[in-house]
Amino acid sequence: MDTTQLALLALLAGIIIGGSISAVVVAAMRARDRAHAEMSVEIPDGVRGVLHGMDDAALVVDASFTVLAASAAAAAFDLVEGGTLPNDELRALVRRVRTSDAVATETSATETMRMRRGAPPAEPRLVVVRASRISPRLTLFVLRDITERERVEEMRRDFVANTSHELKTPVGAVSLLAEAIESASDDPPQVRIFATRLQAEANRLALLTSRIMNLSRLQASDELPQRDVSVDEVIASALDAHAIQADSAGVEVVRGGARGLYVHGDAQILSEAVGNLIANAIAYSPRGSSVGVGIKAADRVVEITVTDRGIGIAEGEQDRVFERFYRADPARARRTGGSGLGLSIVKHAVQRHGGEVRLWSRPGRGSTFTIRLPQIDAPDIDPAPKRGRKKKRPATTSAGAAGPAVGATSAAGGATAPRTIVGPAAGKNLASGRNGDPA
Repeated sequence: MDTTQLALLALLAGIIIGGSISAVVVAAMRARDRAHAEMSVEIPDGVRGVLHGMDDAALVVDASFTVLAASAAAAAFDLVEGGTLPNDELRALVRRVRTSDAVATETSATETMRMRRGAPPAEPRLVVVRASRISPRLTLFVLRDITERERVEEMRRDFVANTSHELKTPVGAVSLLAEAIESASDDPPQVRIFATRLQAEANRLALLTSRIMNLSRLQASDELPQRDVSVDEVIASALDAHAIQADSAGVEVVRGGARGLYVHGDAQILSEAVGNLIANAIAYSPRGSSVGVGIKAADRVVEITVTDRGIGIAEGEQDRVFERFYRADPARARRTGGSGLGLSIVKHAVQRHGGEVRLWSRPGRGSTFTIRLPQIDAPDIDPAPKRGRKKKRPATTSAGAAGPAVGATSAAGGATAPRTIVGPAAGKNLASGRNGDPA
């Protein structure tokens, strides 16, 4: 073998050995990169920017359920960067995605679940959650709140079914009474009787239509105006609106508890909700009894309680009293003109304000409805500008003298003030309110 052949052979051997070493190095580097990728929790480039630009709640979590990045909307569900997944269903969805047998690295799964948005007493929301695996240790969540969409769809179905059924009775009665008046045109006393009944049915139809419209407005997807609302003004408006009903029914309505509390929402809607509870309590209370309206605040939650000593509600019916057109006592509801929509309006009004309604009742012992709403701090009210000095007038002891009003608001926000009484014990001075109708 000459020198040239030996050189070629040595060169070939060097190439083989060098190639083998290079292959081993490349394989080792790939194994290292693969291991690093499997153990890395670094968020890929651009993901954080996409999250911050999303309107829906979205977040990235690692294998230990720690939130590494989140959109601004995720904070409403208590999902913030640095925190952990609070929901067991979300954690189960992470495990499901990471243990998937699919070959693709971006395996995804979708679940529908209920999650609470905001602090209690906020109602749980219906949320569609989609989880996607973006790396062996990272999972992307996108949460879409579909509560409003489901509520509108449910409202549409119930509106068509219930309204067509409930409107048939008063519409049919109006038609029959009109025919009766026409046939008794030569009998004036009988015409007056039929006309009175016709007016009653027309009023019932107007009330039912008004309440259906109010309920539809509450169930609409439009956001309610949010303002600082004084609970004292809400209670005073509801009491004044049902003073005539309390007086004619011989029922005393007593207001007590804390004063100076505030919530966020719409004062008119809240007044109507409280008024519906007061109207029901008066309608189902015996003559000579009392209805209590109490207010207190605990753990940043305002509780408005309406208590009666009426007939009560059976335990099997308590879950249904908030349904549309449901009446626990149909015979009594027909006598009092109830539409079966009052408590449904209360429920939806409170839910739209981020609260809840609770019920305690025992047959023969009465019922207690409690509205729970998130409390806010009292707004800062600028003091009135000082004016020029005026001469002091001598004090007078006449009936028109100035003095502390009964039931005046205490200066302290949570202080208990004197009771306010509406009804027979309060005299006739509250007759300016409109008569309420039981729900």
